[in-house]
Amino acid sequence: MHAVSDDLAPLPSLLSAYAGPGAARHRLVWALDARFARLVATTSEPIIGQMRLAWWNDALTDENGVKGQGEPLIDAMRQLAALPPHGLAQWLDGWEALIGELDLSGYAEGRGSGLFRALAGQEDIPPWLDRAGAAWALWDLSGHHADPDIAGKAIDLARTYISGGSLPWTKQWRPLQIAYHLARHDIEKGRRAPAGLTPAHYWRLVRIGLFGR
Repeated sequence: MHAVSDDLAPLPSLLSAYAGPGAARHRLVWALDARFARLVATTSEPIIGQMRLAWWNDALTDENGVKGQGEPLIDAMRQLAALPPHGLAQWLDGWEALIGELDLSGYAEGRGSGLFRALAGQEDIPPWLDRAGAAWALWDLSGHHADPDIAGKAIDLARTYISGGSLPWTKQWRPLQIAYHLARHDIEKGRRAPAGLTPAHYWRLVRIGLFGR
């Protein structure tokens, strides 16, 4: 276990436990997503935020393995041969959509799709999985944004990404399935994500893990 991913929030930590042999990689992907979130949250000038995201892009895609050396998270991902993460360009574009003028659709389709690609470990994923990622990202944003109006708009938009029927989840994508169904339950009821996992959410996680939804 890499120390850089030991302080994950409860939800990504629990989801990673369902990744089997890929748990260590999942934890690092979630740790990277949390780093992007902190970067955006602490950015007041759009140009500075864009420059910081560009640095991460350059370091995570450096084929020579030189850029970013000494950054524990990047070093840990290199040790696992997990660089560059799949979906990185979309992932970063999604986070950039929160800097400056807010673009909820760009954020959802960027962060959600990019993150789900990184977790799945493949660049090409079916459109329904892209939509699942977008819905999850909007649900997650609704629980962290200080503006209740924006949080409400995120949940409203998330409804448009929810599938009406069952989806062909595979065992490999079980962590993503659990994340999606956890979010879907709140989205369908028009509820924001909680600031932290409630007992009801823990129970739902167990139920989804056992029964798939």
